Amino acid sequence: MVDNISLNTTFYDDVRQILQSARNKTYRAVNTAMVEAYWLIGKRIVEEEQSGKSRAEYGKRLLENLSKSLSNHFGKGFSYANLRNFRQFYLTYPDQEICYTVCSKLSWSHNRLIMRIDNEQARTYYLIESKAENWSVRQLQRNINSHYYERLLSSPKEKNKLTLTVPETVNNTGDFIKDPYVLEFLNLPENVKLQETHLEQAIISNLQAFLLEMGKGFSFVARQFRISTETSHFYIDLVFYNYLLKCFVIIDLKSSKLTHQDIGQMDMYVRMFDDLKRGEDDNPTIGIILCNDKEETLVRYSVLKESEQLFASKYRLILPTEEELKEELEREIRLIEEQDKLGDK
Repeated sequence: MVDNISLNTTFYDDVRQILQSARNKTYRAVNTAMVEAYWLIGKRIVEEEQSGKSRAEYGKRLLENLSKSLSNHFGKGFSYANLRNFRQFYLTYPDQEICYTVCSKLSWSHNRLIMRIDNEQARTYYLIESKAENWSVRQLQRNINSHYYERLLSSPKEKNKLTLTVPETVNNTGDFIKDPYVLEFLNLPENVKLQETHLEQAIISNLQAFLLEMGKGFSFVARQFRISTETSHFYIDLVFYNYLLKCFVIIDLKSSKLTHQDIGQMDMYVRMFDDLKRGEDDNPTIGIILCNDKEETLVRYSVLKESEQLFASKYRLILPTEEELKEELEREIRLIEEQDKLGDK
């Protein structure tokens, strides 16, 4: 009797999985077909507008009339606003290959968000990463709002300056480090003095969200990871492994402003970790100091300036406004350019 029950349970599970798989394939096929159709509709609208005598006036009437016709024939989904989106979709991606190979692999909701981004390089990045990392619409929206792309560290010790084109992907250390990291999901007050243990616990309690903010390829290894010499024990706040970089990434949390002692301590941690824990096939360990604030002069005259393994980034505990983030990013770029000029002298 037990065997029959087990057999029946397995049988029912198998059938359900077959049906679920079929539904998923159907959904993907329908989604691909509809995204491609929206692009073709947008293309046809633009072609028709370009043949009109007064493009702006003719285009408005054209979309209004088309909306009425399609709504009568197909029902909802073809409002004037949606037709404008189809038109913008085509104008954003006039290259049919991009639409068919990348855009059509994402939902229309993904595409609607991405096509509104003015920066072409950022658009390309979000297209590729949404597809590669299987971002939900909510995650994509959060990454756009927090300027995920712009926050990737454009470091003077990296050659790339966040130039990304299809089908390239990020593939070096600088493509994985952000400044600042936005940790609003920790729900911690920004203007209150935090103990580092509280910050660490909040990260562990929201580990999935933290990994998404860290970026692609990260997996959690341990907290308070002990490394020991003959006479002393040291504890690293957080240890991760990045399977794309093929290296360990160790993080030291600082709830105050970065100091030269913090930099020296992380330098020691990285050297010890490389010596004691790094595997034969692993690349050199990366150390990130996550701090409440930092002084660029200190960074300039410390080992952070030349090291390929050490990074210091600020963290923010609330989601900054777009204007605040732009100002902060522009300030970082100016400081980097000033450092480059000083280095050339």
